[in-house]
Amino acid sequence: MGSVFRKLCCCCAGDDDDDDEKQPLVPQDPLEYFNREVQKRRDEETNLWSEPGDRSHSERPDDRVLYGLLQARTKTRMGSTGYRRLSVGIEAMRDTRREVREKWKQILENLGFMAEADSLLNVSAGASHDRMRNAPAARELLHTLHTETSVFYSREPPPERYLLILDRLLYLDIAEDFLATAKRFYPPNDDSDEEAPGLAINLPLLMARVEAMNGRATEEDESERDD
Repeated sequence: MGSVFRKLCCCCAGDDDDDDEKQPLVPQDPLEYFNREVQKRRDEETNLWSEPGDRSHSERPDDRVLYGLLQARTKTRMGSTGYRRLSVGIEAMRDTRREVREKWKQILENLGFMAEADSLLNVSAGASHDRMRNAPAARELLHTLHTETSVFYSREPPPERYLLILDRLLYLDIAEDFLATAKRFYPPNDDSDEEAPGLAINLPLLMARVEAMNGRATEEDESERDD
């Protein structure tokens, strides 16, 4: 058991190394650097980006839609109808991502990793596919989880963040146990089952609505200023 926890420390500490190497040893403004790091981690924990290493959030359709919603909201007056509509879309996508993460956490806790589950599931923006120890096996496991369990809600490709997590589980030699538990806890849904909202949303349609909301929000703001 001791070797497992030594491996755990190694695999969970690795993601931040890339970011640390890119930063100067002595930041010009330590307070600004600290605030930026706090905001970056809060952003990741809140949005659970499907492709955490993509800082532009443009590579995957679901990330692109969520980022578009967030950007549109920053340009919309708080309290307006457009702002509220955008917030509903943002929270719907975030809720679905959190629910998927909670499923993974429940499985890990069932395997005895109550104290370590959050660390195992944390994927920072510094995570890199180049540093994966067993990418092919992790990719195969992710496909199996996607097709033979209901840990993911969408029929779209599963989030890449979980590929990185599965690589950790392979390193800890608990990936097969995780898969077996996932199959037991979350068997595949019948075709008649309804899909959950969020990632199962028609993403191109949602993005088109975001653009339309931007136009309407601008008109509403101008109208409210004239009243």
